[in-house]
Amino acid sequence: MFIEPNISGERRGWIEVICGSMFSGKTEELIRRLKRAKIAHLKVEIFKPAIDIRFDENNVVSHDSNLINSTPIDNSQTILLMASDVDIVGIDEAQFFDDEIMNVCETLALRGIRVIVAGLDMDYLGKPFGQMPKLLAIADFITKLHAICVVCGNIANNSYRKKPHGSQVLLGELDLYEPRCRKCYHEAMENDKTLQAELQSSFNNAPKLF
Repeated sequence: MFIEPNISGERRGWIEVICGSMFSGKTEELIRRLKRAKIAHLKVEIFKPAIDIRFDENNVVSHDSNLINSTPIDNSQTILLMASDVDIVGIDEAQFFDDEIMNVCETLALRGIRVIVAGLDMDYLGKPFGQMPKLLAIADFITKLHAICVVCGNIANNSYRKKPHGSQVLLGELDLYEPRCRKCYHEAMENDKTLQAELQSSFNNAPKLF
């Protein structure tokens, strides 16, 4: 469990990044840290991408239905305008933000603000997702969380997409994604390639009606 560092004297800002696959508890951990800060009577602002309306248009909501009020935004620069007099800024689903999110977080930290960022570190293809690699590079503290593989029960680090879709961004829950360990994820991806090849072959060899 992450414990806030005890820093005395001059107020210093820093950046915490919480990352992992889907269903690993990233948002739950983000909410836990922010609620602890509120108990300590610190001023907190929470932001999320406006496109994320899976659970709620305004609140940040975890898979366990734990929630905290937030502000949906379309542009990361908006955070700087709305977080001028706070102690802590929380940012959920950081992988969906534009390429200025790293500079925004750095600017906030230099202002003496504690920045807590949560996001997917890899997309459904197992590739680095959005601006998360840059955020991980500048973070002072990194927490890597894991889910449980639905196939074998081992530690899961990948988000397996169950339905084919060409876009990197496809919002969904258990209807579209499953947490998989490395082995089960790659086996499923190979099986998908075989299935797609068979479907394409069947289509090419099917009798033409016109």
